[in-house]
Amino acid sequence: MLPEWGRNSRSAAIARILGNRTVWTTVGDGEFFCPGCGGDRNYQRRTGRRRFLLLGVPLLPRGAVGPVVECTACGHRFGPDVLDHPTTTRLAAMLRDAVHTVALAVLTSGGAPSRAALESAVAAVRCAGFDDCTEEQLAALIEALAADTGRLLPEQCGASLAGLAIELHEALDPLAPHLLPAGRESVLLQAARIALADGPYTPAERDVLSTVGRALTICEDDVTRLLAAARAPF
Repeated sequence: MLPEWGRNSRSAAIARILGNRTVWTTVGDGEFFCPGCGGDRNYQRRTGRRRFLLLGVPLLPRGAVGPVVECTACGHRFGPDVLDHPTTTRLAAMLRDAVHTVALAVLTSGGAPSRAALESAVAAVRCAGFDDCTEEQLAALIEALAADTGRLLPEQCGASLAGLAIELHEALDPLAPHLLPAGRESVLLQAARIALADGPYTPAERDVLSTVGRALTICEDDVTRLLAAARAPF
């Protein structure tokens, strides 16, 4: 029986004679969130073909490999599903747009918004990334929506709430899987505080906030808890 050093030498010798090599071909590129680096990086999407080597010469094909996504910074390779995660830049834009949509939905659900509600909405939207948002801009958007859809007319309340639900799901459904529970709850709490800025929740505001909670995959009990918690000073 060969000692361990002998077995290692023999394995190394065989590896020099026989082996496998994967030849990679780049089929696309772009930017992604690299789990290895922990940030946005460039990637190459690659496919490969494995070949059997004899004395370093590629001979028989051994089948296809991949596709894989290779980070150009750290060199790590990942499955194609890594591209399903948005980049940090894209995620920030999704969150910004979602908060803006939620704020408008809450403001329009209760009729003409008060100054206090507008101030609360502007603070939330600015915090999300729209640094130049103003009360005048939000008020103008609400007026334009009312003129375009009749959203603030009581006789069209059912239709308007259905329209708000669609808009909220379009903004929040793609975002929710990428937020931690605390992040999803924060979005709902911001919306609740906008609604409370000018007094207790109205039935329409509660409907909108419940829709926000469902779109963010927050269970009904937690939505109730958060709406109650929003009344506390912060």
